[in-house]
Order: sequence, then structure tokens, then C-alpha cells
Amino acid sequence: MTGAASRRKGHSFEREIAKRFRDLFPAAKRGIQTRFGGGEAADVIVPYFHLELKRWKSCNIKKALQQATEECEAGKVPVAICKDDRKRETVTMYLDDFLPLVKEAKIKDKIV
Repeated sequence: MTGAASRRKGHSFEREIAKRFRDLFPAAKRGIQTRFGGGEAADVIVPYFHLELKRWKSCNIKKALQQATEECEAGKVPVAICKDDRKRETVTMYLDDFLPLVKEAKIKDKIV
């Protein structure tokens, strides 16, 4: 795949994920892929999370999460969303960031 085709594939994935997040966050949108205020903008901008997206033949989820962590704004949770060719999307985050979400869901749904 050429560089231009690879970029189009990535941009298409970003648009798809932004659209899916709009059900939860109506203002969700693709980030500006240039330096923004001294740091990289998230690939998709939503409240609470810094989303790093990767769409490759075979994604390195640990590297994607590391990039999300390095570029994450203060107060946001780094998350990597990856999609290998012809596979489902995966979400990767640190356990210490995930457990509070589980606790919040348990409180809201009164899961025993």
C-alpha cells in the first residue's frame, strides 16, 4: 500500500470512529494531526479520553497505547483503538484506568 493510500485508510478509520462516538458525545470529531498547544491532538476528540487510532494490516497495540500515553492531555485517560485488516476493532487501556470505569458502571447499574 502506498503512503497516500495508507493515510486515506487511517483517515477513513478516524471518520468512522468519530461518527460512532457521536452517539455518546455529539461534539466528537477528528483531531487536527499537527502540533496543537505543544502536544499532539488526539486522533478523535472526545471528553475524558485521549484516543489514539491505528488501522494497519497488523497493529502493535502496546505501541499505540504508549503513544496515546505520551501525547495525552492532563486529566484525560489514554486509550488505543486498533483495527487489523479484516478484523474487529479493539480497545486497549491500562487496568488502573479501566477499573474506575467498571466501578462507575457498577454504581450506576447497581450491579451486585
